[in-house]
Amino acid sequence: MLDLLGEAWTNTLVGLVGGIVLGLAARLGRLCTLGMIEDAHFGHDRARLWMWAVALGVAICANFAAEAMGLIRLHQAIYLYNGFTLAGAALGGLMFGYGMAQAGNCGFGMLARLGGGDLRALVIALVMGVAAYAMLSGPLAALRARLFPIEPHPEAAQGWAHSIGAATGLPPWTLGLAAGLVLLLAAGLALARARRWTELAWGAAAGGAISGGFLGTSWVANSGFEPWLVHSHSFTAPVGDAIRYTMSSTGLEPDFAIGSVLGVVIGAFLGSVIRDGFRWEACDDPRELKRQMGGAVLMGFGAVLAAGCSVGQGLSALSLLAFHAPVVAAMIWLGGWMGLRQLILGHGLAKGI
Repeated sequence: MLDLLGEAWTNTLVGLVGGIVLGLAARLGRLCTLGMIEDAHFGHDRARLWMWAVALGVAICANFAAEAMGLIRLHQAIYLYNGFTLAGAALGGLMFGYGMAQAGNCGFGMLARLGGGDLRALVIALVMGVAAYAMLSGPLAALRARLFPIEPHPEAAQGWAHSIGAATGLPPWTLGLAAGLVLLLAAGLALARARRWTELAWGAAAGGAISGGFLGTSWVANSGFEPWLVHSHSFTAPVGDAIRYTMSSTGLEPDFAIGSVLGVVIGAFLGSVIRDGFRWEACDDPRELKRQMGGAVLMGFGAVLAAGCSVGQGLSALSLLAFHAPVVAAMIWLGGWMGLRQLILGHGLAKGI
């Protein structure tokens, strides 16, 4: 495949296929971070929480099984190779979660909505992508790098399984597989008892797409000649990557992130046609759009500080048992709950805390 497509387009294809699966999971399985938080706190329905847990359990098991078989060295993945600050993880996660609630969805959810014909999602995704690049490599990049530095750690993987394994002498893959199996069995049984077969199936498919991203990019990085990153799906800075590529593709190569973004839109389009039909939607309330655009800016800033979004940290990094991933995921949840509570109950948020 590398000889036929080249390394860049092979990486793009890996991202595209996984993105299509995730887009279908969003439309047909209702995989959604904000919806999960809203259901759990305000709808008294934990099916989507268990669905997310199934996806995470499948991805953890697949990642560490692949390491056990020698198919991948997880330390190569950016979430385990780099060390991130706790302050950046906490602040960025909180900003992202609150912004997600204000915007009405995360970056992944916006792309899924766009695939279904929601033009508001296009505007919000564009604002989020530009904001992410302003923090990543634009006017705010120097300040961000000074306050929240990222340091490479080639000597030791920055993850719980690898750290505990080094301390105990156990192979990291045994610890990762054990954690993944416990999570998968608990979540799978909960969905099976509730007869939520759709959530169970699409949760497993989403987990496979996350692990497939790591396996595919690792294969290209180790089989080719270019220094490609080993990573998986995330949907904030990659939206900015897609914007840059659209404007100046002659000076850039396609990559996994661009394929992933396009794949979610395609998968969501197919899912919308299958489920209830594709239809265009637009914003008819300028005040609502103003709030959503503000939330998009917070998501863009927050995701860069936290080194990932609800999918990038809540599934991809967490499936590697990275040190910082639980902090980011918890703060995204807290920020999302705060934002939803404010929207649902008005400005009585402070009284309820």
